[in-house]
Amino acid sequence: MKAAVFRGAGVPLTIEEVELDPPKAGEVRVKIGAAGICRSDLHYMKGEARILEPTVLGHEGSGTVIELGEGVTTLKVGDRVILSFVPNCGRCKYCLTGRSNMCDAHYSTGPLMFDGTTRLHKGDERIHHMGKVACFAQEAVVPESGCVTIPDDVAFPQAAYIGCCVTTGVGGVIYGAKVTPGSTVAVVGCGGVGLNVLQGARLAGATKIIAVDTDDGKLEFAGQFGATHFVNPTNGDPVAAIKELTDGLGADFTFEAFGGAETIETAYNSAKKGGTTVVIGISPIGSDPVINPVELVRFEKTLKGSFYGSARPRVDFNVMVDLYRSGKIDLDTLEGKHYTLDQINEAYADLEAGLPGRGVITEF
Repeated sequence: MKAAVFRGAGVPLTIEEVELDPPKAGEVRVKIGAAGICRSDLHYMKGEARILEPTVLGHEGSGTVIELGEGVTTLKVGDRVILSFVPNCGRCKYCLTGRSNMCDAHYSTGPLMFDGTTRLHKGDERIHHMGKVACFAQEAVVPESGCVTIPDDVAFPQAAYIGCCVTTGVGGVIYGAKVTPGSTVAVVGCGGVGLNVLQGARLAGATKIIAVDTDDGKLEFAGQFGATHFVNPTNGDPVAAIKELTDGLGADFTFEAFGGAETIETAYNSAKKGGTTVVIGISPIGSDPVINPVELVRFEKTLKGSFYGSARPRVDFNVMVDLYRSGKIDLDTLEGKHYTLDQINEAYADLEAGLPGRGVITEF
């Protein structure tokens, strides 16, 4: 089958013919229907994060089950599914205490399957699976626990978005931060995740939602997802601007949704006394923000992270589907430019250029 293979930082992804072994026990084979263009993959491509090489990237995906491994009971051939890049074992302490997004078995095996091997290879060369998903390919073998079925009326691009940016953003608001009605919220970074943080804040009943980004086009687009006020840091101090919009206090909740030291500092410094800052973006290696520890204590601020929206994918993907189908969150406006798998490097160039919306591969 055809796949986009990552062979090293600074080198374009290469479209190659690779082999995909059949699913083993507890695994399924999926024909990919859509794969979202997410900045997390770009971190590897730019050397800002590390992963074993070679690897098929792609972690925001959806598709159709076409083959079952031994012992699979919750899926059948023909099921349309969202793919989770944190499939869970169901047995470790985190899984058993409702925090399956931090499953120990998944973390310990990384870009390998749960048994420590791969299904992807090119001759004798083994190829790794990003997030046990590897959806920048025509097909993928994934763990059964990494698949959540969806209704027929949910299109593959929207389903793929739920697999990453929607759950990460909306979940970060309602599960991670637990934003309360009437709150003021500032969101630093208005890419795919940031847009979903904005609509999560709207869903939670925030009354003043401040979008922060250096791209005016992204800020304008953010208005369609709940932003009520807009701050461009290139026009002046964003912290001062946010405080001016919040009666000099700062926001009740601030979110960092880009991934970087400066943006984390902006989010933290924009939170009011007693406020909460939630870091959602994945920062490059060596990107270390400066946080005033005295202020953290005296102002009783909360600084926390939220990974995968602090969600339980096998439960909360269904919540996101229901929110979308009932019109509570908008995934149709989120849908950006469509690409073929052969255009994957163009898609990432567009992401870096700030093209609005969430790009998606729909032809493989």
